[in-house]
Amino acid sequence: MADKIDLRDRTRDFALRIMRLCKALPKTAEGGVIKRQLLRSGTSIGANYSAARRGRSHAGFVAKMGIALEEADETVCWLELIVHAQLLPAKQLELLLDEANQVVAILVASLRTARSATSAI
Repeated sequence: MADKIDLRDRTRDFALRIMRLCKALPKTAEGGVIKRQLLRSGTSIGANYSAARRGRSHAGFVAKMGIALEEADETVCWLELIVHAQLLPAKQLELLLDEANQVVAILVASLRTARSATSAI
């Protein structure tokens, strides 16, 4: 398991990549709005995941994981909007968008597992 990257590290690295991407956005009204939204959602995924891991209860864990998932899903939307609005080349966002979708999938799976554990109690 030494080669498996911890989700905490993965979401931190993702946030750093989002921060670098935001620096590349055009300095237009549209670019500024998306930059603020993307910075907020893309960096809060890891913060909420970390809070979930420190949760005091199972319900708290599920709640924070739900917020992390919402932020990850929102981040995907902003990245797709950047592509569709042609603010940056699609090729430049390809890997980051793939990573965002993978994080969403991981969080969905984790939430399903956590929720099914709740119903088994």
